[in-house]
Order: sequence, then structure tokens, then C-alpha cells
Amino acid sequence: MVELPRTSNRLPKLTPLGFLNARTPWRFAFPRDHAAHFGFQSEWWYYTGHLKTRDGRRFGYELTFFRFGLRPGDPPPAAGQSRWRGNQVYPVHLAVTDESGQRFVYEERFAREALGMGRASDKRLDVAVETWRLHGTAPFRLTAQGDRIGVDLTQEAEKKPAVHGRDGASVKGSCATCASHYYSMTRLRTRGVLTYEGERLRVDGISWMDHEFGSDELQNDQVGWDWFSVQLDDRREIMLYRLRRKDGSLTPESSGSLVDARGGVRYLGRDDVVVEATGTWKSPHTDAVYPSGWRVRVPSARLDVVIVPAVEDQELADLAGGVSYWEGTVDVRDATRGNAVGVGYVELTGYARAVPF
Repeated sequence: MVELPRTSNRLPKLTPLGFLNARTPWRFAFPRDHAAHFGFQSEWWYYTGHLKTRDGRRFGYELTFFRFGLRPGDPPPAAGQSRWRGNQVYPVHLAVTDESGQRFVYEERFAREALGMGRASDKRLDVAVETWRLHGTAPFRLTAQGDRIGVDLTQEAEKKPAVHGRDGASVKGSCATCASHYYSMTRLRTRGVLTYEGERLRVDGISWMDHEFGSDELQNDQVGWDWFSVQLDDRREIMLYRLRRKDGSLTPESSGSLVDARGGVRYLGRDDVVVEATGTWKSPHTDAVYPSGWRVRVPSARLDVVIVPAVEDQELADLAGGVSYWEGTVDVRDATRGNAVGVGYVELTGYARAVPF
């Protein structure tokens, strides 16, 4: 029997900066918890998916809205204060992978909440940066139009939310605040329009959504993570995160979840999963060397797969704040037979430079 990381009511309820501590238990309630949580320092709503056009062209996409609090809570400006004052900042990343054409395009937006340029609601899911917006829950609606790429998608959930960790806390390290509250919508039926290099393409497919919020989540010796989402053709899904220290080792809190076909969630500890990189790729943009290709085994689930990037270069380089990371669509194949058994997304951070939070 796997022993899950435990939370404790004796942990501090606030971080040193006054934000809420995500290491304490959390009872999720939906649709309320799709909304923003201003008591926590950082939060993100993350969508990735695999789309096809009517003539069979394949695309992957990522759309992530981030929220970072400068001070706890979200008080409105006091009387007489400038409308340029704001307590939240909102970066957004949009990327499209043209699997058929072997190309990758990304764009970003960044706004403070001043003058309403960036905003989020703590009453319902509604996050926006300028005209880029995420809202609704049945269905979800994603709209973002950049200079070269864009999405206008609706999504219907085929499973209930999958909550990760124990007592609603996904532990990320041994420190008193090293945790987040984290859940996924692992199978979202998706349809809509993808804009790609001047073309408006009718698409459909499946997507994955992560929503995570916390404060001061990583230990000082952690530099980044390798994160995997896998959607198998047998309707199971897997989420894994491998937290890396400066010396290259994994923290004991590295873990994941296995979601069965009916939506039941089983915790996967670090030692329940074997992940082996099968190759590397050196970025021509940042000179960072990323793992590229993996074999993933979960013996207890009789799972043994090979994960291969659909396009090698899926690095979002030199974003606002100097952030660079690899985030890309992958093919999933049976390790023995070689046949396709699913699709996925992989996120690799801290290879170009340590993550800033």
C-alpha cells in the first residue's frame, strides 16, 4: 500500500509574506474552485490539447493563464488612489504545434490588473488579459487571438475533476509551505476554430486542463520539474511530475496520479513510476539541453510506454521575466509492440535557468 504525503493542521496557515499556505488541507468544491483564489500567491489555469482538421492535419495547442499576487488578497483601489494601481499580474502563454508541418509558434501577453487590462473573478471561472479570455464551465470557453495563431474553443468534460495529493494538498517538498492545491480535468471533448498563420481551421479533438494554486511552493534546492500528461486510448489518464534538485536528483515528493476509465484517481508515489530519458535535444535559442523522448513504466498498472515529441523544437524561449521552458505535444506508443496507444503533453522547466518560484 502506498503511503501518501500527509498534511497537518499544525502547519502555519500563512506564509511569511501573508499568503495562504497550500500545505494545509483543502476541500474542493466545484464549480466554485474553478475560479480565482486571491489569498494564494500564484495560480494558473492550463489547457493543452490535440486537434485535427477535417482533412486530417494534426495540431497541438497550449493556452495558460497565470496569476501572481503582489500582496495577499485582491482589495479594490481605495478612494483617491490611481486606477493604475494593481495587486495582481497576469501573464498568458499561447502556443500551437503544427505536427503535420513540423513547426511550432508561440505568443504571449502580459498585463497588470490596472485599468482592467488583466482580471479574474473569485466567484466564477472568468480570467482575461485584454481580449484573451477563459470563462464558463459547462462548457469551458477559450478565446485568444494573437498575431500568427489563435484559438476559439469550447470544451465539455467527460470526467469529473481529478484531485491530486492527499487532503486536497499536493506536496512539493519538505518545507512548511511546499505544496499546492491541484486538480485536473483529464478528458475534455473539444471543438472550435484554430487560427494558424492566416488560416482559420475548423478543428475537434481532446484537451486536458490543470488548475493549481499555492504560495512559496518549491524548496530552495529545487530548480525545475518534468511534468507529463498522458491520455490513453483505453480512456485512462496519467499525470506525473518529477521535481529536480540542483544536483539532478529527484525529490521524494515527486509523484503523480492514475485516472481510471470511470474517473477514479489513484496516487502514484515516486517509486511507483520509472521514467527513463531516451535522448536529448539542444535548443538553438537558449543552448539549454532538454531530455527528448522517454520510456515510462507503471508496473502496478501494467503500463509500459514510449513517449516521443511530435516536434523536437517546442521551446518557449525568452518570455517575459527571462523565462524559457519546453512545452510540447507528444505521441505515446506501446514499448513492446510500437503501436500508438495515446497522446500527451510534456513540460520541462529549469533547463535554461532555474524557475523563479
